[in-house]
Amino acid sequence: MSRIVETEGVMGGQPRVENHRISVVQIAEWVLDEGMAPETVSAEFDLALADIHRALAYYYDNIEAMDEWRQKRRERVQRSRERQPVPEDFTKPA
Repeated sequence: MSRIVETEGVMGGQPRVENHRISVVQIAEWVLDEGMAPETVSAEFDLALADIHRALAYYYDNIEAMDEWRQKRRERVQRSRERQPVPEDFTKPA
């Protein structure tokens, strides 16, 4: 049985499933935002179903902190998208 851990230097210190690089926020987004069943997340990412439920319980027990991690994730994704090069073919007028 895995625990939810926070390790400085691993995934920015965000809460994750012990011995995995899968964060509580990722699990919450898959289940809550994308509508994946906990059983599907368990099977696809080789996690015990109890780990999925443990992560969701942790998410709800720490909702304010999880909202902050989600915001940081959105900002990181946005910055990454802004840095992506734009192919010249798409920027030239037709």
